Amino acid sequence: MKLNYKRTFLIGLAFLSISAFWQMYDNIIPLMLQNSFGIGETITGAIMAADNVLALFLLPIFGALSDRVDTKFGKRMPFITVGTVLAVIFLMLLPAADRSGNFVLFVIALFALLVSMGLYRSPAVALMPDLTPNKLRSKGNAVINLMGAVGGVYTLIMIKLLVGKGERPDYMPLFTSIAALMIIAVVILVITIQEKRIKAKMEAEVKAYEESIGTVVKTEDAGQEQEEGSRAAMPKEVKRSMMFLLASIFLWFTAYNAVTTAFSRYTKAVWHMEGGGFADCLMVATVAAILSYIPIGNIASKVGRKKTIMGGVALMSICYFAAIFAGAYHPVINVAFAAIGIGWAAINVNSYPMIVEMGKGCDIGKFTGTYYTFSMTAQIITPVLSGFLLENVSYRTLFPYAFAFSILAFITMTQVHHGDTRPEKKKEILENFDVDD
Repeated sequence: MKLNYKRTFLIGLAFLSISAFWQMYDNIIPLMLQNSFGIGETITGAIMAADNVLALFLLPIFGALSDRVDTKFGKRMPFITVGTVLAVIFLMLLPAADRSGNFVLFVIALFALLVSMGLYRSPAVALMPDLTPNKLRSKGNAVINLMGAVGGVYTLIMIKLLVGKGERPDYMPLFTSIAALMIIAVVILVITIQEKRIKAKMEAEVKAYEESIGTVVKTEDAGQEQEEGSRAAMPKEVKRSMMFLLASIFLWFTAYNAVTTAFSRYTKAVWHMEGGGFADCLMVATVAAILSYIPIGNIASKVGRKKTIMGGVALMSICYFAAIFAGAYHPVINVAFAAIGIGWAAINVNSYPMIVEMGKGCDIGKFTGTYYTFSMTAQIITPVLSGFLLENVSYRTLFPYAFAFSILAFITMTQVHHGDTRPEKKKEILENFDVDD
């Protein structure tokens, strides 16, 4: 069987729109809170953490609801469509509230917007595996991640082009461009992806394929069921490695998310950058990460996942440390951000597979959930903690903060002694973009 790439790219439009939104949210909302409404860094950090708090509750709820719903439009599409429409409405209220200085309207619209995004985030992610045969989902996930990266880069380009200079630029053009992308993406998705028809067609194709190869599939399925049916207790030494790996995940997310959340404000306060100039650094990091997936996959296949991760953490730590001494923006800084993007890719490509490797024979699903709990908890705590330091000490605490937690992540990774297999070299280039983060 072969992956239907055209269909998968169309399915990925939902994730593209989601990624475009979050890129804008992380970079622009803090500027609005601070410059338009005079909110301090600590409270800004708490507000920026609200999306992760809501996600802990909303994503499982709406993901489960979409599993149970059955309409003529399918399971996921109603959530994606309604969620996008609501999100666009509340999204456009934010620059209006920013213009008028109406903080109450801003907070209400922001909360409603986050709930709307939470309504369809899980269903949008679940649409691809729903409409893709099991053996092809790795390639499908690679396509989805590429589409998400395109959405993020689109937003950074729009920030660069549409955000003017000054303390309170007009954000309406930027928000309009993001809203337009979200609407266009979902309209194309709805027109081209008829969920129930495609699912029925896919199931028929899978059945025909299985019948064509006969007992081979049955034997493999029986072995898989036997493996999944046996849930052994995790050995003590493996559990110890798992705990240190989860601690590492928490620590490097604490470092990285602090930088991504506060960077737009940091560049104004310390580097005196105006408008959307800060987007250049973030764009370089994103593109560098995309380009490095394939080399990183090859490196991991030779030296192992643990060494690749530790190399990525070390590279990011060096860049965080160097940034401490940067008193103003210089084009060389883009080189450092390219290195940060490469380091982050090295971590993301290999960390979740290590969790899966250690969870073999045990409850993989439980540890997958734990992985996301640790990463999301870090993203809840770090905007508040780093924001407190930015407000009460100095903006220059940002990169020392990131450096300290990154070094701690490197130390905890040294205590991980399991799950470090050398992955097989990918047969196709696209498979290198299959990332869980």
